[in-house]
Amino acid sequence: MAVSEQAAAVWQTATLTEIRRETPQTATFRLAVPDWAGHLPGQHLMLRLTAPDGYVAQRHYSIASAPDDSGHIELTLDHVPDGEVSGWFHTVARPGDTVELRGPLSGFFAWPGDRPALLLGAGSGIVPLMSMVRHHRRRGLTVPLRMLASARSPEELIYASELGAETTPLFTRSAPHGVPVGRMAAAHVAPLLAQQPPGGWEAYVCGSNGFAEHASRLLVAAGQPVDRIRIERFG
Repeated sequence: MAVSEQAAAVWQTATLTEIRRETPQTATFRLAVPDWAGHLPGQHLMLRLTAPDGYVAQRHYSIASAPDDSGHIELTLDHVPDGEVSGWFHTVARPGDTVELRGPLSGFFAWPGDRPALLLGAGSGIVPLMSMVRHHRRRGLTVPLRMLASARSPEELIYASELGAETTPLFTRSAPHGVPVGRMAAAHVAPLLAQQPPGGWEAYVCGSNGFAEHASRLLVAAGQPVDRIRIERFG
């Protein structure tokens, strides 16, 4: 489902209905958006906060929820030090508060569920990828989907309780007993490229600039075509 640019350009009022803690520094914020026109997994939106004195702060955020007809969307936000918008969400916002948003935006990183998807994410880069995983599950899709999710520790792995057999978690600083610690490596990526599904993978990489460069190099070295790597960066 594609949303027209005209619909995506309209600012809408969204009401915060639920806050769920994901990790010590991350929470999911559920928003009721009655006129939301829908989105594709991987898309993002623009969110706007206006202070009583008229000061405006705007940020782009990936949509965490799968497309559905509930009239709600979810955002999962890190509490960024000195972050104007994320700080408001984490320290001030309560159910019933309203914000403005418009979207969805950008079709480049979107995955409609029509081709095998290989997802590589680190930290909060897992957020748009989780929209894809949820879409895959909700629709009962049979197209192959695999995810490598990197976090500094098990406590910092977002959506840990929701991840399933499609996901391989990797830990860079501390890990459960018996699990190796280290960055994403060729040993994680190469086997997935060696046994590709029919038609090959469409690869989606999301994370910091450093992670995006590292992960995309691993993919290319393992044989993934450059034109089938989609990258979303932050920071």
